[in-house]
Amino acid sequence: MTNPINFTEIAIKAAKDALEEGDDGIRVAVVGGGCSGYSYILDFAKQEEADEDDIYISFDGLKVWIDQHSANLLIGTTIDYIVTLQSKGFVFNNPNAKTTCGCGSSFS
Repeated sequence: MTNPINFTEIAIKAAKDALEEGDDGIRVAVVGGGCSGYSYILDFAKQEEADEDDIYISFDGLKVWIDQHSANLLIGTTIDYIVTLQSKGFVFNNPNAKTTCGCGSSFS
């Protein structure tokens, strides 16, 4: 399987900057719930906690793990990091999402 997701350069830098001591990388996942049916999850991860079925991707040294189910829902998604006058944070640009909520953290 080719990379189901991509990170922009600014998102890679923001994720690396956010890693805390003891964290090896991040986990990207999709879980049921949220306003539109599914919610995006970004979490700190340790390599020893990765499941043997997880997809492992390295983006310029940023280690990323994603489970198979989430990977299928995120094919073609680009994760970006934006800064505006009112907020800053990671944004999922998912071409497969039919609808999204106003905050952009859930989709269907």
